[in-house]
Amino acid sequence: MKKLILSLAMLVSFVFVSAQTIAFESKVIDYGIIEHNADGNREYKFTNSGDAPLIIKAAKGSCGCTVPSYKKEDGSSEWAPGESGTIKVKYATNRIGKFTKTITLTTNTADKKPVILTIKGEVKAPEKEIGAPTKETKGSPLEK
Repeated sequence: MKKLILSLAMLVSFVFVSAQTIAFESKVIDYGIIEHNADGNREYKFTNSGDAPLIIKAAKGSCGCTVPSYKKEDGSSEWAPGESGTIKVKYATNRIGKFTKTITLTTNTADKKPVILTIKGEVKAPEKEIGAPTKETKGSPLEK
């Protein structure tokens, strides 16, 4: 019985000794109020704060208007212990109104839970052009 308990204790200690963790400066990016068709590119900064290599396996936006990219310039997606990196996200700012979207990261962290990042903000409607034609709305066609 003592051997079994000792074996389990050693196994658990090995799991926790070589763990990779991901630490973000912030998991939320607030675009604030931005102009229609403004630059929608932003970055999340993170560090592998564990003692084993961190691998980001996938990054998926909650809709097609939110496009994340996570690979390094060399095409890899592995960060050594203590190494920092960025997750880039581009929001389609041609969509008018308030928005809150998420990016889900799949990693090899010890807890196996997906990492959820959030973007939020508001895209202002473009100003109407001066002298642009307007449609008169005086009653229904049957009233004429």
